[in-house]
Amino acid sequence: MTTPGNWQKSSFSGPGDGNSCVELAVAPKSIHLRESDSPHTEVTTTPTPLAHLLHGIRTGRLSAQGLQV
Repeated sequence: MTTPGNWQKSSFSGPGDGNSCVELAVAPKSIHLRESDSPHTEVTTTPTPLAHLLHGIRTGRLSAQGLQV
């Protein structure tokens, strides 16, 4: 798998180059996500599952309150 080089930082991460942000890169058939403080660990998905995840977060159906780590 080839990792794209055009990583973009989340707008919710705030200004500057801090190490606490989510980054996203788009390839022709996939979307790559990573945490800036662990850039060698990536999650790869496609647009439809990511859209469902984001919809669940935005509508409150998925929240940290219901998750156990």
